Amino acid sequence: MDLSLLTRLEDCAWRLEPRGRMRVPAVVYGDEELLAEMDPRVLDQIGNVAALPGIAGAAYVMPDAHVGYGFPIGGVAAFDPDRGGVVSAGGVGFDISCGVRALTTGLALAELEPKKKELADLLFQSVPAGVGAGGRIRLGAAEVDDMLAGGARWALERGWGEPADLERTEDKGCARGARPEHVSQQAKERQREQVGTLGSGNHYLEVQVLTEVRDPRVAAAYGLREGEVVVSLHSGSRGLGHQIGTDYLRAMTLAAREHGIELPERELACAPARSEIGERYLGAMRAGINCALANRQVLAHLAREAFAKLFPGSELRVLFDVSHNTCKFEEHELEGERRALFVHRKGATRALGPDHPELPEDLRAWGQPVLIGGSMGTASYVLAGTREGGERSFASACHGAGRSLSRNEASRRFGGREVVDQLAARGILIRAGSKRGIAEEAPGAYKDVARVVEATQRAGLARIVARLEPVVCVKG
Repeated sequence: MDLSLLTRLEDCAWRLEPRGRMRVPAVVYGDEELLAEMDPRVLDQIGNVAALPGIAGAAYVMPDAHVGYGFPIGGVAAFDPDRGGVVSAGGVGFDISCGVRALTTGLALAELEPKKKELADLLFQSVPAGVGAGGRIRLGAAEVDDMLAGGARWALERGWGEPADLERTEDKGCARGARPEHVSQQAKERQREQVGTLGSGNHYLEVQVLTEVRDPRVAAAYGLREGEVVVSLHSGSRGLGHQIGTDYLRAMTLAAREHGIELPERELACAPARSEIGERYLGAMRAGINCALANRQVLAHLAREAFAKLFPGSELRVLFDVSHNTCKFEEHELEGERRALFVHRKGATRALGPDHPELPEDLRAWGQPVLIGGSMGTASYVLAGTREGGERSFASACHGAGRSLSRNEASRRFGGREVVDQLAARGILIRAGSKRGIAEEAPGAYKDVARVVEATQRAGLARIVARLEPVVCVKG
């Protein structure tokens, strides 16, 4: 990325002034090194986002950003429906509500080590993973609709999980306004055997150990302690979410033309938020969020079952469950007034600050836990949302390390067997269905997650609470 195109605002904040058809500026977060290494097409993409109707304030780029479909991955933008604001399927992405759920275990690493290999094998057997992988849950047509309407609550009602899980889940486990009837039959068919499955790509189930506490007071409030074993699950809405994205991108391409919207890029197909197609998409997208929330709820149940077999009496408690790839209707202070906006976060995490009313009471004083997954074999982090983040990015933060190599390039540079052996030498056990999948997700294919979270903290978007290192990783 050419830094001469940007004006430096602060240590880790840069501004792209409106140019061409941009209606608002763009703000890019990150240090000089991260931005210099960032694909220059990210600026082109966020500039196109800033040209969409009804955009509010500015368009934002997170420190882990890279090129995506339409929006950059790591892109955030809000649109005002009362001022012609749009919703864009490309601004949410294909894996709707891909996200992370972290569970504390109460176990110390020393307790886990003697059974580490057995645990890795059992988790790999218990949690279906891979492209198109089906699980042991098979839903009828009516059950699919119930799941899309109920989210994690639907799963809980069927015995998968505990009531306390919902308090630590975004939207309390169920996105309001979901409309299963606006999800195509093809999308529903793709999900009938995929509840409780990881999927492929960068999705994982990882057993980690908390190696460093950076903010002791917040860590204590979150129930985190150094040396404790934590389980993180990264998955989303699987084939259903992808089909929703595909269906509505086609429909929005036609709708944009009908509503006189001149698209800066075809991949940014959109429709007015208050239009028929806009409201249909929002209903379907919220159903996709519920699909992902139900999926992670069941995955957590499967992980609990596996741990119970090897560690009787262990309790896996939800720290938090966060979503990426969403569009949410939220109120934000902007230019001295309170405005209701459709906030698109693509490859970005909502990061509510302290005292936000949507947070559970026991976490409200500290801000929302923000779960940042590393690449396979590298650290992950727990951050906390800040008050400043509400003003700086519509309460949004990074979501991971961010790719630096395409999957094809990674598979050319790295060998799956080699990656497994290198990580095993460091005491990290990998279980996966495909060597190519391992190569595509090699640690070297991603940015340095430590630099990403440090830049996020320096930008005021979230503060670092704790660092986690992998012990076992199950991949698709």
